[in-house]
Amino acid sequence: MRARRSLGRQFGWLWASYAVSAYGSGLGFGALPLIAVLVLHASPAQVSALSAVGPAVGALIALRLGPWVEFRRKRPVMIVMDLARFAVMMTIPIAYAFGRLSFVQLLVVSAVVAAAKIARTAASAAYLKALVRPDDLLVANARFESTTWSSIAVGPPLGGAAIGLIGPVTTVVADALSYLFSALGVTAIRGREEDPQRTDKRRVRAGELLDGWRHLLTHPGLRALYLNNLLVGGLIMATEPLLAVLLLRQLGFPPWQYGLAFAVPCVGGLIGSRLARRVVARYGQYRILRTVGTLRAVWLIGLAFVQPGVAGLATVIAVELAIIICMSLYNPVLATYRLEQTPRDRVARTLSAWSISSSACIAVLSALGGLLAHATSPRTAITVAGLLILASPLLLPRRQDSAPVPDLELARARDQPEAGVSHEAK
Repeated sequence: MRARRSLGRQFGWLWASYAVSAYGSGLGFGALPLIAVLVLHASPAQVSALSAVGPAVGALIALRLGPWVEFRRKRPVMIVMDLARFAVMMTIPIAYAFGRLSFVQLLVVSAVVAAAKIARTAASAAYLKALVRPDDLLVANARFESTTWSSIAVGPPLGGAAIGLIGPVTTVVADALSYLFSALGVTAIRGREEDPQRTDKRRVRAGELLDGWRHLLTHPGLRALYLNNLLVGGLIMATEPLLAVLLLRQLGFPPWQYGLAFAVPCVGGLIGSRLARRVVARYGQYRILRTVGTLRAVWLIGLAFVQPGVAGLATVIAVELAIIICMSLYNPVLATYRLEQTPRDRVARTLSAWSISSSACIAVLSALGGLLAHATSPRTAITVAGLLILASPLLLPRRQDSAPVPDLELARARDQPEAGVSHEAK
């Protein structure tokens, strides 16, 4: 078995376009709240609203975009979403240069970027299913996963340095340009994409908005994984701001140690994603989803025992490293299973429903965590989250699915180099 498998030139362009936007987003991580504080002197309540309201409005917009993405060719959708993010992000440095930047503008930008990201991700997943062989889906998803974690490890430290040296909107420009280059990468993918199954111009029916959730909730395996992921992802993300308050304000960690505590463990993302294909080949998809899905829930409680000093820093790094290794191993397996179990004419709506639900759950659990921390303490709220997440393995599938959802395109893909996309030889 080769350590490195070629998935073709077309996948290479898709991966490259994702990589450039991921690294751009890494550089611009946290840029909007930072601009709100440094440039607009926003209050804590406004900063919290920017982090919650923008993505929430974006999720509502994406609800309508799901069916729209489903019934259109996916490559043009990806290009449009990238260009939309480029255009809206560039309004920030332009407004800043003319002294016209406002908090409302940041809210609008946040909402548009969130909606475009959900639609772009859904289109990319649907296109990936047609682009690579079914047996290569796990390899492809693992490469996306490793890129995600490497961009998180490298981007924020470099972005912070760039802001300090050049100015507050520097990373916004870099992030915006990354979307432009991403669109160019998708444009470079050659070959004619298959037309979607429905080509009429009827307005989207109300029921089609809910088809993604209907598929997730009626499929036994996906329903279990969906509910489990909502709880686990929501609780992990809800602890992030609580941990920031605990480390920076109560335990007195300097900012550079706080950044180090989250940058170093991202190396675990490269480890887990590279192991995904090997462990699935050895132990099987179902066993990995059950075992690693359980393991990723046991570490969060460790953050409740963080103490000041080097020992506390080591504790945070160790806990985050364990969580990230488990997540980066679990996520590509989950993404592959989700594509295998979703008919091709419902991938975009299913992925949109999944993303919208995740965003809503994170917002709700983060708000509840903040209220609990205010009433008690950040450490208490982290402890409660760590205890609740221990129950999440009960939501994992209890039995293995016998086979993927029947899909004519997938069946043909076993006999064709790249189903659904005609192109020149690699």
